[in-house]
Amino acid sequence: MPAPTSALDAIFKAYDVRGVYPEEIDEDTARRIGNAFVVFAGAPLIVVARDMRTSSGPLSAAFMEGATMAGADVVDAGLASTDLIYFASGLLDAPGAMFTASHNPAQYNGIKLCRAQAAPVGQDTGLADIKATVAAGRLVQAERVGTVTQRDLVGEYAEHVRGFTDLSVLRPLKVVADTANGMGGLVVPRVFEGLPFELTILFPELDGNFPNHPADPIQPENLRDLQRVILEQNADIGLAFDGDADRVFLVDDRAEPLSGSITTAIVAKGILARNPGETVVHNLICSKVVPEVVKEMGGTPVRTRVGHSFIKQVMAETGAIFGGEHSGHYYFRDNWRADSGLIAAVVVLQQLCEAGVPLSELRKPFERYAASGEINTRVADQVAATEAVAAAFPDCVQERLDGLSVDCGGFWFNLRPSNTEPLLRLNLESADTETTAARTAEVLALIQ
Repeated sequence: MPAPTSALDAIFKAYDVRGVYPEEIDEDTARRIGNAFVVFAGAPLIVVARDMRTSSGPLSAAFMEGATMAGADVVDAGLASTDLIYFASGLLDAPGAMFTASHNPAQYNGIKLCRAQAAPVGQDTGLADIKATVAAGRLVQAERVGTVTQRDLVGEYAEHVRGFTDLSVLRPLKVVADTANGMGGLVVPRVFEGLPFELTILFPELDGNFPNHPADPIQPENLRDLQRVILEQNADIGLAFDGDADRVFLVDDRAEPLSGSITTAIVAKGILARNPGETVVHNLICSKVVPEVVKEMGGTPVRTRVGHSFIKQVMAETGAIFGGEHSGHYYFRDNWRADSGLIAAVVVLQQLCEAGVPLSELRKPFERYAASGEINTRVADQVAATEAVAAAFPDCVQERLDGLSVDCGGFWFNLRPSNTEPLLRLNLESADTETTAARTAEVLALIQ
């Protein structure tokens, strides 16, 4: 029997928006998705990996069974981070599937899919087709059943990540990485092998039950262990990874977190210093400091909608060398335009080594604005609430690239609807905390 439409809606919509996953995908559904994915991709070879969740092993095995039934050979990369599957997709020129629920609780799971060369699969570029095939209950049985081959790609992946640094300028630094019992516990130590850093890893054991704290570093409470150890060890930098280790959040030597926008600006400056005149992509909720820094470094900034599929598409269209999102995803042209928290981390580490100053000092030139952070408000009617806000700012510049963006000179904000819940997401920024607080309260009052 095919999976209920409501379950398929959850699976495929969840993947596309990154961040809300269904509580359960049964093995039969995973088998059918694997079969439909091979038919959609039309590829003789695919690569599959999984995170450490207890459900990921059985689900990935069922997916591979469906894929081989459709005639594809499968490279089983085993336990991996999501950015490793993107690397494998690029290296092997094959579509990829990663079983993970990223930063979500233990009972959740989902699938992240990509085409060959880590090209994105979004709602308009394949997910809707795959969903329709699964919903219809179709299963393709090829004359030749494919094979499954296990391959350990962690070593090649680690060498690839280290290739984004100039080893000659690196110097000893104390680094603390909190991998939160997620896949960072597998890949982080391999990447740091041979680098001149003193590495301490918190919670490196792979445990999909997350016994220490949730693998969701965007939540401040999940950084407390990392902050404590940074101060105890007098460390130079802290790295907080999410469950599938494709995102990283930085914490400085004073145990103060950096926003994704500040990290994007720092990485952009480092890349443009070595590659002048290139294009850098950023999503429209990033701080204004990002396009400012890109211009100051002689680069060209390009704004996009929020989401990996949009970032990758615009990077391909513009030839951008780097892309960043406020949510902690960082994309690199030389990584098949895929995101990698570890590549971003080693790029920042090189800048620390070259600057010869603490991260708490390195960050200061980038801290030009005060941000509200993302604030979610439950509303009965997303469209009506958005239009009410737009009508309240008739003299400000407005655009509809992704939700409603309003720039009033002294402050700006973006209001976007959630695709999965009756929520509006507000991000607001101004030059100081007082203005940000006042204007945020003003916009929230209009929403409510």
